[in-house]
Amino acid sequence: MTKDDDFRVTPWAQKESAENHLVPTTLAVLRLAFRQTSFLVFLATALLIGAGCSSKKEQPPPPPPGVTVAPVVQKDVPIHQEWVGTMAGNVDADIRPKVEGFLLARLYTEGSFVAKGQAMFQLDKRQAEAAVEQATGNLERARAALAQAQIDVRRYTPLVAQKAVSQAELDKAQSAERASQAAVAADQAALDNTKLNLGWTMVTSPIAGIAGVAKVGIGDLITPTTVMTTVSSVNPIYVDVNIAEQDYLRLTREKSSRPGRTNLELILGDGTVFPHAGHPLFVNREVDSRTGTIQVRGEFPNPGNVLRPGQYARIRAATELRKGALLIPQQSVSELQGVYQVGVVASDNKVNIKAVTLGPQFGDMWIVESGLQAGENVVVDGLQRVKSGMVVAPVHYKDTQANASGSGT
Repeated sequence: MTKDDDFRVTPWAQKESAENHLVPTTLAVLRLAFRQTSFLVFLATALLIGAGCSSKKEQPPPPPPGVTVAPVVQKDVPIHQEWVGTMAGNVDADIRPKVEGFLLARLYTEGSFVAKGQAMFQLDKRQAEAAVEQATGNLERARAALAQAQIDVRRYTPLVAQKAVSQAELDKAQSAERASQAAVAADQAALDNTKLNLGWTMVTSPIAGIAGVAKVGIGDLITPTTVMTTVSSVNPIYVDVNIAEQDYLRLTREKSSRPGRTNLELILGDGTVFPHAGHPLFVNREVDSRTGTIQVRGEFPNPGNVLRPGQYARIRAATELRKGALLIPQQSVSELQGVYQVGVVASDNKVNIKAVTLGPQFGDMWIVESGLQAGENVVVDGLQRVKSGMVVAPVHYKDTQANASGSGT
């Protein structure tokens, strides 16, 4: 091979050299296209972010949340206490017979009102009638003996003056007369007693009141120890409650500070208030050392006999007058783990969440012991939507009520 052959380029080599030269050129073009595409994507993304930021900056801030507020009211309010009590008739009479006998009939309607002296039960009276007849016969015999003794005395008296009969005979006749008089009196009393027993076979009510369920049946042998039923006089009706010693002392102080009869309210089992007010009737003589309570009995009028013995009810009474008490609506208070909080709206409409100490309730209001001042506005509706430092749009509770009334008309 010659030196010229070494440097001679074959056709296939020329083609390979051209292809090798084309590959780097293509890669360079691709890299340039990729860089241009990335730059365009980056530019579009930046434009979108900038447009988004500019649109956010252009949106107005949301309006402050609306809340309903009410002022803290200050006034004198009575403090009431409630106690659970049991009703009792002013007279509860157990109906018992005074004689023994078999029950023949019940003459009243159970649960109805019975008048004083009204017949309620009829006992078998045949035995009592026989006793009356026997006592009547004994009385007639005694009266006959008395008449004979009186005849003897009248006969012997003139004869003694004539010395026809001795004085001893006259004395004997006079003694027989007195004995006959005593026998007549005894037999008369026996007859009266049998007549009473006969009358007592008809068992009547000793009082006017509500008759209970009969505890005996027809055919039962009734004795004087048998309770046949109970009649209760329920107008007026009594309510017995046991109150704590501290409540009793407060009630006594309140009564002494405001002379006059203390009015009592009666709250029935369905939550309604009995329309007639009562008053304390008496206080028991001692405090129960085991429970620290004392019995108080209240008296309430009961027209129509609506209330019945054995009912449970609550008695409410004013035990003190709280001077200058601070009042807020109950719905304005939020309780969390035993801590009571309210939202106070300041003059700049900013909310401040405050912890408060609450006292007793007064209607639908809470008495505030500490944490608030008179005149401050508390959030009534919307407390769950606000927090301390937030600006709100307050609407007064009275304005809300007025708007609601206006829309309903």
